[in-house]
Parts: sequence; structure tokens; C-alpha cells
Amino acid sequence: MSAVNENNLEGVSETVLTLRKVVVNESEPLARRFRALFSLKYLACLQPPSEDTLPAIEAIAAAFSSKSALLKHELAYCLGQTRNPDAVAFLQQVLKDKEEDVMCRHEAAEALGALGYEDSLEILKALKDDENEPEVIRETCDIAVDRIVWENSEARKAEKLKPSDFTSIDPAPPMPLEAAEPSIPELEKTLLDTKLPLFQRYRAMFALRDLASPPDLPTAVQAVDALAKGLKDPSALFRHEVAFVFGQLCHPASVPSLTECLSNQEEAGMVRHEAAEALGSLGDVEGVEDTLKKFLNDPEQVVRDSIIVALDMAEFEKNGEMEYALVPDSGAPAAVSA
Repeated sequence: MSAVNENNLEGVSETVLTLRKVVVNESEPLARRFRALFSLKYLACLQPPSEDTLPAIEAIAAAFSSKSALLKHELAYCLGQTRNPDAVAFLQQVLKDKEEDVMCRHEAAEALGALGYEDSLEILKALKDDENEPEVIRETCDIAVDRIVWENSEARKAEKLKPSDFTSIDPAPPMPLEAAEPSIPELEKTLLDTKLPLFQRYRAMFALRDLASPPDLPTAVQAVDALAKGLKDPSALFRHEVAFVFGQLCHPASVPSLTECLSNQEEAGMVRHEAAEALGSLGDVEGVEDTLKKFLNDPEQVVRDSIIVALDMAEFEKNGEMEYALVPDSGAPAAVSA
């Protein structure tokens, strides 16, 4: 589906070629493909770019031909983290493809918002107003538009943001620092107010995240409890983002809420998948692995796939490995920045 030229790999490093072969190979175990993807993400995100950066972006995009919705969703996320305009065309193509899995299209829209380039506004605005599009696509495009507008605004330059423990480019920035830092009850009120724009509510979400890290911060448990209430929101998109944030935080206080979310067979697949992967990041917490194993034969494919990856992540957490990635020569974990 992509414009990646499979025949023009001359000059591409052996590292990228090896990782590319793994990530595009449908016969490879899914967990191994994920580890290869995160190694490619490291190369794709290098600033300043290296000679491996564009080939890594193209290698990631080449895997959009996969049958795995979970993998393709993660490909889009990784491209959105690159800060690189070369990723835009691949993501726009995924988003425009009405035959593509909705979860993948959603992630492509979110990734375009993360990249922040104004030339994505036309397609995002068109889809956010298209009543024929699924709600999750319209909502994601709405947030992505607001993020791009914010990214390129004078208001952004004037804002002071609290330094974060997280290097990810998020769908929305945290709330700006004011004279007095918002209290957790105030942030919770904004988080849960369904009358507010999603972008504003997301800003409260990421502000709460930053008040929950590191885990021993005095505000951490209260912030986690506030975020957990968002898992009852009417928007599946919103619930999925809360679960993603819990995966970033790796706070044990989130385990009960994530377990409840994963266990709910009526919950949307995109939410349960995110809950599974979040639990995988908490793999060193007692009982989490046993919980995940209960869903290895879940009726929903994206949940089953997420459990496989989550259990691999849990093993990684227990072993104290530095990063969830591959060293091409050995298949062992690589010490690279996420």
C-alpha cells in the first residue's frame, strides 16, 4: 500500500536491512517484530538525522503491508514520534485508506498531529467533519487539528510547560504552568468534563500523568486515581489514551483499573489492547503475568496479539533489560533510547 520502493535498498546499512527483514516478515513472531520496530524507531528518531534515519522510516512504512492491525497501529505511532517530515506521506496514505483498520487509521491521524506539520491540516479537517467516518477517526482528527494549530501558534511560544519525565510527543501537551499549579481535583474536573474540547481534556490528562511520575511522588497515587476515572468515559478514544498513559507511568496503583478494563469483553478492542500493553509494562508486579495469560485465547485478534507482546514486555521488565529492542546480529535486547 505504501510508496516504499522495495527494490531500491542499495546503500542501506546492514543494521537497517536486518531489522527491516524482521519487521516486514509475517512469519516472524509478533513480539520479535515489535522489538525490531522499536530498534528502527530509535534510528528514525535520531536528531540530527543519521544516514540510517530515512531508511529506518522507510523500513517502518514498508511493514504497513502487514495483516496485523496491532503492528500497523504501532508503526504509525513510531512514525509520529520521529519529528521528521519524511514520515508524513506514509501516514497520510494510511489515514486516507478507508479499507484500512480503524485503529490503524486513528493512530495515523494522531501521528500526523504529533508531527505538527500544517500541510496535514486539510485532510484532518475534512475527516473530522465527515459524518460518514467512525467516531474514533473524527475525534482523533479533531485533536490532531488542535494540536497542529497549537504547535504552530504564538500562544505555544508564550506557554511555560512543566518539565516532563517523558520524551514522547503526545496528542496534547500538558496544561501550561500558571502562577499557581492546578490542583489534582481541578485537573480531574477538566479531565472528566465531556462538554470541553477533547484537546483541553487531554491536556489535563497529561498534566495528571506528570504529577504521577516518578511513582514515589507524593501526588502520584492521587493522580493515578484521578486518571482511572477516565476509563469510564463515553469516548473509546479517551479511554484508550488513559490506558496508554498508565503504560507510560508503570505505576502499580493502576493495575486494578487496567485489569478491569482488559477483562471487560464489552470494551472496545482498541481500549483492551492498550490496557494489555500497559499491564505488560507492569510485568514485574505480582499477579500481572497470570492476568495476561488468561487472555491468550481471547476472541478478539487485536487483544490476543497485544497479550503476546505484553507478555514479552513483562519478561523484559522482569529481566531488567535496558530497552525493548533488538540487536540485529544476536537478537538480544539493545540498549537504545525509546
